[in-house]
Amino acid sequence: MNEHKAVYGNLYLIPTTLGDTEPLEVLPIAIKGAIERIDHYIVENEKSARHFIKKISPRKSQPGLHMETLNKYTEQAHIPSFLDPCLAGIPVAILSEAGCPAIADPGAEVVRLAHEKNIRVVPLVGPSSIILALMASGLNGQSFTFNGYLPIDGAQRKKAIKRQEKTSKELQQAQIFIETPYRNDTLMADLLKTLSAQTRLCVACDLTLPTEYIATKTVAAWKETSPESLHKRPAIFLFQA
Repeated sequence: MNEHKAVYGNLYLIPTTLGDTEPLEVLPIAIKGAIERIDHYIVENEKSARHFIKKISPRKSQPGLHMETLNKYTEQAHIPSFLDPCLAGIPVAILSEAGCPAIADPGAEVVRLAHEKNIRVVPLVGPSSIILALMASGLNGQSFTFNGYLPIDGAQRKKAIKRQEKTSKELQQAQIFIETPYRNDTLMADLLKTLSAQTRLCVACDLTLPTEYIATKTVAAWKETSPESLHKRPAIFLFQA
């Protein structure tokens, strides 16, 4: 006797652009195909998600889209229901706000639940600011750690920077982190005050945009120049001792 096996819809992870660029300049055509056949989305911001979908597929029916919001205000108890369409055989997509879903971006909890429910997870190709910055940095791409955000408190931030620098030196490992854009210049100043003179520091901002800026120098060399203003520009910071 053959057992009936449920056919679930896939969970697609759809990257978006890192800024206001034409989507198909930096995204593969497979993204357009996915957008055109998927009507159920898990998004961080519904307005910007709808705008992105319209740019990718202008003819797609906006009233026919089903959106679930996943951000810091989402109740944990509500998240499992986001995958109900998958259990009914309907594909669902997590749409990133910028870059890749679940990488320094909401979505990992939904992906975890999908695996628990035996729903196939399909990651699609798109720009990751973290990976692009590492590629362009000249730092160790074989061993690296993404640390997320540093502490806001000045004293705690200094300790975290020194701790990461020690780890970097011991393991010959690149250390990667991000900051809220309006605090970028303050963070850059703290890095130059705290890191050793010969530690290599890379700043990568506005990746894939016309204003893209990527530079790697020793801390001593950075101190001899006037770095570009990073205020309110999406940036990745990397260093290696």
